[in-house]
Amino acid sequence: MRLPSQLGPQPLDLPAPDPAASAHSARLRDALHTEIVAAGAPGIPFARFMEQALYAPGLGYYSAGTRKFGREGDFITAPELSPLFGRCLARQLIPLLAQLPGGEVLEVGAGSGVLAADLLGELHTLGALPARYLILERSAELRARQQARLAEAPIALRERVQWLDDLPPPGWQGVVVANELLDALPVHRFVRGTDGETAELYVDWADGRFVWRAGPWSDPRLAEQLAAVEAEAGALPAGYVSELAPAVGDWLRALAERLGRGAVLLFDYGYSRREYYLPERSGGTLTCHYRHRVHGDPLILPGLQDITAYVDFTAAAEAAHAAGLAVAGYTTQAHFLLGAGLLELAQLDALDAVERTHRAQQIKTLTLPGEMGERFKVLALARDLDLALPSLRLADMRARL
Repeated sequence: MRLPSQLGPQPLDLPAPDPAASAHSARLRDALHTEIVAAGAPGIPFARFMEQALYAPGLGYYSAGTRKFGREGDFITAPELSPLFGRCLARQLIPLLAQLPGGEVLEVGAGSGVLAADLLGELHTLGALPARYLILERSAELRARQQARLAEAPIALRERVQWLDDLPPPGWQGVVVANELLDALPVHRFVRGTDGETAELYVDWADGRFVWRAGPWSDPRLAEQLAAVEAEAGALPAGYVSELAPAVGDWLRALAERLGRGAVLLFDYGYSRREYYLPERSGGTLTCHYRHRVHGDPLILPGLQDITAYVDFTAAAEAAHAAGLAVAGYTTQAHFLLGAGLLELAQLDALDAVERTHRAQQIKTLTLPGEMGERFKVLALARDLDLALPSLRLADMRARL
């Protein structure tokens, strides 16, 4: 199959990595090259490449020691941007925890630990600390950063925090929180050829670099997922490139098997299925972040850049429902935060002019459509729990899924 030109090398203006970073990237490149050679034609599925680029022990982007979050890293998350995000979320956890005597909070993929610190601080202020605050973090490097951050918290908060290596055992009761987790799960890429056939995209090695190759489906579920996409969104045109993410469904099913009673709040950028696979979105949603530059080539700088894909929230909701979880809410981040009392918590009138301007800019970034407000969505799931939260009622978008 002849691949569309968008999959060829693209001119990019990115800052060069320093010698130590280049050497680190070269080690991961060599490991991936070895795996590709062992696999033979057509190479390895992109999902495998993404898995290794992000999570290879000691080498992947999230496993190595470079700074990822904040202004000195590659991107800024909502909790890093403002403590108002965590304070708003904490106030939505309180009525949920009140329904779960002895209930716990589980944060999956806790980043730098700033959200955990903000949540615990606000819950402590409001007299609503959970029995335990659990953190599931697969990256040893990020776990160390989280532990350093939370070591600064009062002992009454620190003693409630526990790190896990796996999801809690079946029957667990509590509230699961995950911010920008699903977008970092490996995705499979596919391309629609000019002959109408569809192929999965693999990563091969040629002429001293990683290249794209077309190949057969590496997972039989992918053909079924694509059929579901086209049944709802319509036939995709020739040259169309996009992603499928069975790993999201796998993660939700594993979580549902452990959740006895409780809720799940997922924050991430994404679309409903019909929006995700619009004809004009012909290059997919795969996005790379490197030193606050955003580009679309995941095959360069292995181990030095974040690789993400937008979330198909329809697929996520379907997987959750099939696993026995109720889809209790779907809204934008802006509506969630405003419904949770963002403007009241901001207390702009009590600030001096400089601080008022700074905080107002934080609110704009969190809520405006051109910033995080519309791109980021909140998917709320539940099992035997009432999720009648004001943050979910302000704009109930479940009919769009």
